Amino acid sequence: MSCSAEPLELDRAGASPVQPLRVPLETPRTSAPLGPPCATAVAAPGPGKKERTLSVFPAWCLKTLMTPLKKTNALIAQMGITFLNAYVPSALCCPSRASILTGKYPHNHHVVNNTLEGNCSSKLWQKIQEPYTFPALLKSMCGYQTFFAGKYLNEYGAEDAGGVGHVPPGWSFWYALEKNSKYYNYTLSVNGKARRHGENYSVDYLTDVLANMSLDFLEYKSNFEPFFMMISTPAPHSPWTPAPQYTKSFQNVSAPRNSNFNIHGKNKHWLIRQAKTPMTNSSIQFLDDAYRKRWQTLLSVDDLVEKLVKKLELNGELDNTYIFYTSDNGFHTGQFSLPIDKRQLYEFDIKVPLLVRGPGVKPNQTNTMLVANIDLGPTILDIAGYDLNKTQMDGMSLLPLLRGDKNVTWRSDFLVEYQGEGYNGSDPTCPGLGPGVTHCFPDCVCEDSYNNTYACVRTLSTSWDLQYCEFDDREVFVEVYNLTADPHQINNIAKTIDQEILEKMNYRLMMLQSCSGATCRTPGVFDPGYRFDPRLMFSNHGLRARRFSTQSL
Repeated sequence: MSCSAEPLELDRAGASPVQPLRVPLETPRTSAPLGPPCATAVAAPGPGKKERTLSVFPAWCLKTLMTPLKKTNALIAQMGITFLNAYVPSALCCPSRASILTGKYPHNHHVVNNTLEGNCSSKLWQKIQEPYTFPALLKSMCGYQTFFAGKYLNEYGAEDAGGVGHVPPGWSFWYALEKNSKYYNYTLSVNGKARRHGENYSVDYLTDVLANMSLDFLEYKSNFEPFFMMISTPAPHSPWTPAPQYTKSFQNVSAPRNSNFNIHGKNKHWLIRQAKTPMTNSSIQFLDDAYRKRWQTLLSVDDLVEKLVKKLELNGELDNTYIFYTSDNGFHTGQFSLPIDKRQLYEFDIKVPLLVRGPGVKPNQTNTMLVANIDLGPTILDIAGYDLNKTQMDGMSLLPLLRGDKNVTWRSDFLVEYQGEGYNGSDPTCPGLGPGVTHCFPDCVCEDSYNNTYACVRTLSTSWDLQYCEFDDREVFVEVYNLTADPHQINNIAKTIDQEILEKMNYRLMMLQSCSGATCRTPGVFDPGYRFDPRLMFSNHGLRARRFSTQSL
């Protein structure tokens, strides 16, 4: 199927009676715009039929968190492909989710943090980016019926940005969580109308509510158009509230004790160096408890995946559907003595799981190519037959990798960028740290600051497994890691690595920070087609400087 050049209008699936504890679909307003997905499943039928896609997108799902997901592993990973080197360009919820929806790096979609001021679900985002997300194109240009359920962007529903009455363009059916992650006592936007939920497990536990809404969509959707679903569970995000039947699970589980656990982050940015080492017993107990509860919340996500796969099979649609399982960022639990959070430049925060099954995807595969969440939008549009040359997306379609095409030319690097959050005032519990820090724990270990603003080139080639990072602070601090020799990124080799490599990586970073569309896919430093012209460094330096300015918003 190829997409039409003209927008298509979809028939709306009418509401039907549902079983107890199920949430009936409501017919959306004809004027309702459509919105973005988080985790995706796309179904692609056989010859003459239209492709379908389904995505499941848990928040904060580390690679190690795949362990409790036995059903998901059996139903998606073992039946398809696991990408071993999947990353996000920004290890924070809202910028990462915006990258999924737009297929763009943060410097191109301009969502820099989780606040309205940082463009998270702001009026500007709604005006400039939302009309061009891949779900909007799927619906208007490709004739897809689209379904969203779960956490959208952290500031979605804010009164200053239209409240829950705002339904983003691109969504036929819209069940979005107001603001950030919760499990009980939350409000959903049901096609633009507020629906309040309480604390009764049988009808309010959010992961199960999302599962039931999704099953209803699959039951009552139109069978005459292809469909796209995005299901974005807050789990395993804080407050880490498991379903009652899972509160006793994993009693002996604790956070991984890798070689970077509870050690001083020497030769790193000052924010990492300020962490207290060793951590207190209470901090370790807290992070272990958080880790265990996160596993417990994922058991309900595992149930959700099983229910959806079984429903697709019952409908006779499983073999024609692509299913994607991924996350918006990683998470750290004690690495370099940082208790819990994300938003740092290291592998534990930027690496995520990515599992895909679907038509033409052989079972039990692994792939080591360097992929990023900016590739999800282009991939799903490619599956739908949309001409990717008509988009301004920075990512690449994964479809050739999913099909196992030979001699595929692929990237060897990508950009990681983050703009630190912080305030002019000091944290009242930690006045000695001075102004600018935020997300501080009781023992005055802070997870972020205004000058925790950095950009990195993450390179993975046949000869190098390297990360090069620069901070936008007074020191212009640089961190470089050779992950072949140092997979846990303990030793910063910025002062010892070959100067020529350092200069090339600096130049490549400046190029990526000013890239857009096809220029984000040019050869990396260690690719045969790479060309290094020092004369261009001066002309690009101004572009790099502007990246860190909030004026770009």
